[in-house]
Amino acid sequence: MRLFAACLLLSGLVACTAANSNVPSADASHAGAPLPFIQDDYARALAEAKAKGIPLFVDVWAPWCHTCRSMKAYVLSDASLARHADRFVWLEVNTDLTSNAAFQEQYPVEFWPTLYVIDPRQEKALLRFAGSATVAQLEKLFEDGERAYKGGITGAEALLARGDALYAEGRSAEAAETLAEALTEAPADWSRRGRAVESLLTAMYGAKQHEDCARKALEELPKTPRSLSWANGALLGMYCVLSLPEDAASGTELREGLEAKVAEALAPPAIDMSADDRSGLYEVRVQAREAAKDAATVKALSAEWLTFLEAEAAKAPNPQARTVFDSHRMLAAMKLETPGRAIPAIEQSEKDLPQDYNPPARLATLYRLEGRLDDALAASERALARVQGARRLSVLSGRADIFVARKDTASAVKTLEEAITFAKTLPASQVSPRMVAGLEKKLTGLQSSAR
Repeated sequence: MRLFAACLLLSGLVACTAANSNVPSADASHAGAPLPFIQDDYARALAEAKAKGIPLFVDVWAPWCHTCRSMKAYVLSDASLARHADRFVWLEVNTDLTSNAAFQEQYPVEFWPTLYVIDPRQEKALLRFAGSATVAQLEKLFEDGERAYKGGITGAEALLARGDALYAEGRSAEAAETLAEALTEAPADWSRRGRAVESLLTAMYGAKQHEDCARKALEELPKTPRSLSWANGALLGMYCVLSLPEDAASGTELREGLEAKVAEALAPPAIDMSADDRSGLYEVRVQAREAAKDAATVKALSAEWLTFLEAEAAKAPNPQARTVFDSHRMLAAMKLETPGRAIPAIEQSEKDLPQDYNPPARLATLYRLEGRLDDALAASERALARVQGARRLSVLSGRADIFVARKDTASAVKTLEEAITFAKTLPASQVSPRMVAGLEKKLTGLQSSAR
């Protein structure tokens, strides 16, 4: 699901992924999947696409991103996708790896996961789709990417392709204008209406047109078939509302309207979506009730959310699929002010996936909240032994919080200084200025308090 804010929040809250060797963990790879993904080698994939005369399909992911892992465990693993293997050259790009910085510089990523279709003849992005998809939606993306590559389309289809390309180039405002035109020109029963609505709202969010985005969601949803695209439209509209200033005059009205749509997406009849997608709807409902300062409903929704996640995790076919739910189980337990409820599951994840830094990084936070500070510090050390790239900053930030809880300000300061120094060694395309600013602000506050 398109859990932009969630992925960004959780990357800072708990940190996550890989090993110090600068190679991806096999636990989260496409190994054994029906599509022959090349791992983290853009040059090779590009050369193959040029040689075969077909476009390049790219899955840009990160091991800390629960939606990325859900896509791998429940969608990209679907055996029915094997019939599409010859349509593209397939590439996965793990953004935790510094070796992928050049790809990110050429094809920027704002949200995880992001799916690209690239024309190898000009190294031009034809399509950039942010978020998850069902198998059926993924197959439509394949069609849209091929159409854009081959050309010759007209009308609303051409406008959709143009909007996709503009968004892929980072021209979000122009993309939004073009996609809105596509929806206006398209017939009422257009088969791509849902996808176009998702893409339009994504572009408006990227262009920071938050109020217009929320209003557009409320305008378009009644004309959109009930589907995952409809649910994502409600969720995107809600994210736009939650991005408005607290004193925005229209904030309450828009929040209530879109919160009703999100609740409707969760209600029967069930929409075909992954458990991770459904979890994202719960999360944004909790955020909406927090914005309304409705503590009682926050608790009630969080309890329902956590019970749902525990049931889904129990049905997961393997440890990799079960860990899809770890970050949201942690978050829901924290909202309930019962962080210990998530600890056994994440301890099991660490046993099952010993090379993955996500479980110990999450445990470090949970143990700290439970007052188990020695355990928190030990978990942080295990995470640091496995983490790499920019995600190391999140682990170090969490480690500083543990030292603060231990009333060891000197060690907290030293840890934050280490994080900031490390940030300066990383490729610019892989470092969030917001994360670095947060580290610097935290350091300044600690230094001031120590004087």
